[in-house]
Amino acid sequence: MRLSRYFMPILKENPKEAEIVSHRLMLRAGMIRQQSQGIYSWLPLGKRVLDKVNAIIRDEQNRAGAIELSMPTLQSAELWQESGRYDAYGKEMLRIKDRQDRPMLYGPTNEEMVTDIFRSSVKSYKDLPLNLYHIQLKFRDEIRPRFGTMRSREFMMKDAYSFDLTREAAEHSYNKMFAAYLRTFDRLGLRAIPMRADTGPIGGKLSHEFIILADTGESEVFCHKDFVDFDIPGEHTDFDSVEGLQAIFDKWTSLYAATSEMHDEAAFNAVPEGDRLSARGIEVGHIFYFGTKYSEPMGAKVQGPDGKEHFVHMGSYGIGPTRLVPAIIEASHDNSGIIWPASVAPFDIVVINMKAGDQACDDTCELIYAALSKAGKDVLYDDTDDRAGTKFATADLIGVPVQIIAGPRAVANGEVEVKDRKTGARETMTIEAAINRFVA
Repeated sequence: MRLSRYFMPILKENPKEAEIVSHRLMLRAGMIRQQSQGIYSWLPLGKRVLDKVNAIIRDEQNRAGAIELSMPTLQSAELWQESGRYDAYGKEMLRIKDRQDRPMLYGPTNEEMVTDIFRSSVKSYKDLPLNLYHIQLKFRDEIRPRFGTMRSREFMMKDAYSFDLTREAAEHSYNKMFAAYLRTFDRLGLRAIPMRADTGPIGGKLSHEFIILADTGESEVFCHKDFVDFDIPGEHTDFDSVEGLQAIFDKWTSLYAATSEMHDEAAFNAVPEGDRLSARGIEVGHIFYFGTKYSEPMGAKVQGPDGKEHFVHMGSYGIGPTRLVPAIIEASHDNSGIIWPASVAPFDIVVINMKAGDQACDDTCELIYAALSKAGKDVLYDDTDDRAGTKFATADLIGVPVQIIAGPRAVANGEVEVKDRKTGARETMTIEAAINRFVA
């Protein structure tokens, strides 16, 4: 992608409305634009990151055995009246009517709809376990949307829903998502700690929030400091192994960890003083087991091996991609801008032409750009005629992991400079060596 042809509206000054680092940097880097209170457009640079976040989420959901579908954003109120949540959910739900005066709602979550899909199609225990998920825009009319897409009214959510014959089987499905979430956040460059949490309006009996520690977190969290060093489940984790997944769950819940809503001061004080960690946290995922809370009122049942009908046991599992992007920035930035983990960076490499119009610089940059693009790298080529300081500031602001800098003096010697955005380390090498480093 040539920067001269790309849409990336950079802001030189810090926006006054931005209260936290991630909101400020997302606006300055041209990732998002506010359309109204708590509602944002994702501009091209931001969407590239969001798409990579979603790709990792999909990969880990699929690895754990979940199956993707797509459900509509507008839902019939009848389903929510069946479950008893239509009047109980509160003002966060946007209620509307269609031209036939039928009550509708803009879905804040999909337990009712996916239960209706399940009950219309699945009749036997032989079709279980089943986990269905989708990634979709949702709407909750937050009383105080703030911090950009960290807490917005319209947001993207990956929500998965599991169906099992028994509680024991449902807890295995819960453990699958528990392990999948640990892997997902690790691949996004985040250390997420699962903490006992309140189930809220979703309902249920077992719930964990996945929290990353950050000074700008919305609430105080309490945990044992050893969580910071726990090993993440590996790529070859067996998601069919009941014992293996239970061992992962047991390890990650063996020490004290709770959000402020579930905090037990006495239990926390029982942790040795040097091992206590009290900090601010950002919720990046939330999982629930809620048994037959929805299957009973909505008649979602299957025939069991005993020939009798049984209400299925359900769980739901949410990750907010549009919240994850600013959370990653909160965890990885410096005074110059964003420092993206390679897994979600909008581009792998930015090639900076220090003197656009100079034949040698142009030829060198074109050579590097073509070679790296052919090798499958996602390359941004800064071919603009901006000043050197502006080019460097832009590259640092948008946080691309690697910068290849081609200036007249270096190019005359057959060399370029390679900068690591995270460490700031710079290395001069031949043009061929620079290409080979990232092509190999």
